[in-house]
Amino acid sequence: MALLVDSYELGPAATNCYVVRAGDGAEEAIVIDPGDNAAELQRELVRLNTRCAAILVTHGDIDHIGGVADLAEATGAPVQGPARARMPAERLQWYPFRDYTVDVELEGGETLALAGLELDVLAIPGHSPDHLAYATDGALFSGDLLFANSVGRVDVPGGDWETLLDSARAVTERFPPETVVYPGHGPATTLGAERAHNPFLAELRG
Repeated sequence: MALLVDSYELGPAATNCYVVRAGDGAEEAIVIDPGDNAAELQRELVRLNTRCAAILVTHGDIDHIGGVADLAEATGAPVQGPARARMPAERLQWYPFRDYTVDVELEGGETLALAGLELDVLAIPGHSPDHLAYATDGALFSGDLLFANSVGRVDVPGGDWETLLDSARAVTERFPPETVVYPGHGPATTLGAERAHNPFLAELRG
């Protein structure tokens, strides 16, 4: 299986949304963090000749969930992710969005079988208390935990630096350094590169 990941920058915060397939020609895909512009994502699914089997949410910041309701309505795909009640209300005030229902509530520790993929669900609080990551086939969809040479903000409601550092430590110890990190913003990187060079993770190199 050759994992295929298509990335789209959506919305005013240039949030990464990912369409993930088990290989070229796969009939189904998963969509991670459709933050905006569900119509564009629908066109991309048609272009890729695949259908959305599920929508996965990493956390409840509005720039990651702005397109969830429209995409779920258009595709009929179930939404899986943190319970809506775990999302701090203060983090939903950037711009208007349609609320949505979480069809399958996740807390971390689950294994999902979707679109020919097996995904491990990880609880990675720190940037947000509801934060999840998804790992499959050498890839980690980290949301706003890790970026290339940076990490998620903690100066926001529900943020906590020591908790974020613990989450970063857990993923860098669990997965090999060549694991590709697909973050919520910015370019892809690897766990090895971030552990070695990310200035915010200096404590992990001690």
